[in-house]
Amino acid sequence: MSENIKISINGLYKIFGANPILALEHVRAGASKTELLDEHQHVLGLEDINVDMHEAEITVIMGLSGSGKSTLIRHLNRLIEPTAGSVEVDGEDVLNYDELALRNLRREKMSMVFQKFALLPHRTVTQNAATTLAVRGIPEKDSTPEAQKWLERVGLSGFGEHYPRQLSGGMQQRVGIARALTSNSPIMLMDEAFSALDPLIRTDMQDLLLELQRELHKTIVFITHDLDEALKLADHLVILKDGSIVQKGEPQQILLKPNDPYIEDFVSDINRARVLRVRSIMTPIEGVKSADAHGEVDCNDTLESVIEKSNGDVSHSYIVTQDNVPVGILNMSNLVKALVPRVASEEGARKY
Repeated sequence: MSENIKISINGLYKIFGANPILALEHVRAGASKTELLDEHQHVLGLEDINVDMHEAEITVIMGLSGSGKSTLIRHLNRLIEPTAGSVEVDGEDVLNYDELALRNLRREKMSMVFQKFALLPHRTVTQNAATTLAVRGIPEKDSTPEAQKWLERVGLSGFGEHYPRQLSGGMQQRVGIARALTSNSPIMLMDEAFSALDPLIRTDMQDLLLELQRELHKTIVFITHDLDEALKLADHLVILKDGSIVQKGEPQQILLKPNDPYIEDFVSDINRARVLRVRSIMTPIEGVKSADAHGEVDCNDTLESVIEKSNGDVSHSYIVTQDNVPVGILNMSNLVKALVPRVASEEGARKY
């Protein structure tokens, strides 16, 4: 995990209605989302959000529809103004920015990839990818080569003169990603960016994002309602319910140790063998290899791959390595235990 905090959100509230400041007093006094709506005719969007997003990591905000995840991401670039709280980027509270500083934040520091692609239908693929540079006043002779570079990087070489209507949904979203990369902003905001795509294209886009991230080390804030997607992409996972954070942390640990019936229910149907990594269940050691080990596995291998390697023999154990250095021991008996989820609670997510 990077030690540098790129974005820090503290005490963030958002209440929709005629008098949100007065409604905030009711919320702080203990009024629930339902009570606020029924008794005071206000909608609680976000309640006391506190989260740090580290530089060069993917922070995934996950929740069901109406949980507040899209409301939250729109506070980062102030497309939505908060009722209370602070949003700091590189140590500066963007809520104190004047119009010029806010415009520079959106142009220079943040790019956004939308669910519905948001491409301009009358402009070519290259022109769409170069939009962020054109907005900054950069001449076309300089912006076009940069746009073409990123179009090629996302697999759209040769499509520069096409129009959005001539592309598939997956290709259009690649243009959206190329546009964000062309801006060269250190922060990418991705609001349900892949949810409109069919499953195979969606998987391809997830793989592309991870490939680009290994190279570019952007600070990415990714919104999704899909747990499989969240677990695949996230360095840090934040789960929302009714505008509040239910649990946040390293995704593997959330899967192994859900702290709420809502989370238990969310993770109960996950294929744990495909998602869990060896590092999450190994026993740490200090450089001493066991003579009884049946071989070595990498700390980032999935449990599924270890099961295949062992042929299902629960008596086996393996040395766990990281960069070819022994860091732990994995006993197959512990692996089997990790595959058994907690029983989904009747108070969990399926009620909502």
